[in-house]
Parts: sequence; structure tokens; C-alpha cells
Amino acid sequence: MKKIITALAILITPAYFSSCEILQGSSGPTNDEIISGLKQALTISTDTSVMNLNRTNGYFTNAAIKILLPPEAQKIESTLRSVPGIGNTLVDDLIQKMNRAAEQAAVKAGPIFKDAITKITFADVMNILNGADDAATQYLKTNTYAQLQAAFQPPIEDALKSVGAQQAWNTVMTTYNNYNNFIPGTTDIPDNLAAHVTQKALDGLFHIVAIEEGKIRKNIGHQVTDLLKKVFGPKQNGNLLPFN
Repeated sequence: MKKIITALAILITPAYFSSCEILQGSSGPTNDEIISGLKQALTISTDTSVMNLNRTNGYFTNAAIKILLPPEAQKIESTLRSVPGIGNTLVDDLIQKMNRAAEQAAVKAGPIFKDAITKITFADVMNILNGADDAATQYLKTNTYAQLQAAFQPPIEDALKSVGAQQAWNTVMTTYNNYNNFIPGTTDIPDNLAAHVTQKALDGLFHIVAIEEGKIRKNIGHQVTDLLKKVFGPKQNGNLLPFN
């Protein structure tokens, strides 16, 4: 009997340890690791976004977020562009300077994002991880938009003046309004350039953050730390894209 028991023990023991190894090897990240991993992902996403926007042509050469004249000014733009020798140059210069103002203001987002990221709870984390591909971006937008708006508009107003955009906008308005004096039934346009640029700057900011978030969620090549790989890697996410 002892020989039979010994033999069974010899057979069962390797299987037991093998099962333990499989369970240990397949265990997911801990709650603390999940929270830290998402915060790390958000920090990387927001830092990258702010860095890419806070530089020359960060907005201006990106067709998806380039800031154009307000919708109510489209008639102004088409009218001015039809003025020989001045129209195209005037409008193009204004649009470039609007984007320069947004690029200068983008740096203000960094500290606000960092503060919001530190306040994320485990419940927030689970909602984000189980949400859409831009769930973290939407969380940040909900919790930072008003603060970002308040932080962006004053420097954008200053930047519009410092890069000559406000002056250019005044020139555009004056030129257009003077032109309208000869056309019955037309009305002057208001000066709301800073508010428009601020809104579009924030729209562009969150657009880029969402792209960066998606890269970390889906692309192993953007999971640049061991923690990100553990939280967002193949065992946690079946939709990983190939490295590129």
C-alpha cells in the first residue's frame, strides 16, 4: 500500500505544481497595478499630446484640428478672398496666427491634466477600462474642461495680441464691415475671436489625447513600460494591433 501511495504522490505532485504555475502565470494585474497602469497611460497620453501641440505647427499643419475662422465668418472669408491683392493674404495670415495662439496656450493643459489624473479612483478606473476606446479621454474632458477653458482663454487672448492675430482680426472685421457699407442689408460682425480659438483649441487637444489613448489600448508598440503591458497587454485586451 505504501508503494502505491508513494507512486501516486510522485505522479500527482508535478501536475499540482504545473497547475499552480499556470494559475500564477495567468493571474491578472492587482487593483493597485490597474490604477497605476491607467494613470501611467493617461500621463503618457496627455504629456505626448501637450508636447505635440505646444510647438510650431502643432495645430496649424494638422488638418484634423487646424483652427479656422468661426462658422459665422465663412461669408466674410469668401468675400475677403475675392478682394484682389489683399484678401487671400489677409485671411491666411489671420488663420495662421489663430493657430499660433493655440499652440502657445497648449502648455497650460499639462498641470491641469496631472491634477485630474491623481484624483482618479478605482471605480473610475474600472469604468474607463471597461468603456469605449476613448473612455479615459472623456473622463478627462468631463473633469477638466471648465478649468482648461479658464486657463486657456487668457493666454490665448494675450497670444492673439502678441502674434498679431487680434490686430489681424480687427483688420478683417474693419475691411469686411467697410465693404458692407456699400451693400444694403448686410450687418457687421462681432469680435469673439478669443472664445472661438479657445473652444477649437480644446476640441483639438481632446482629439489628440483620444488618439494617444487608443494607441496605448490597442497597440503593443505603444505599451512602453512593463506596467502598461501588464494592464493593457494581450492577456487583458484581445484587440491588440501589430507593433508599428
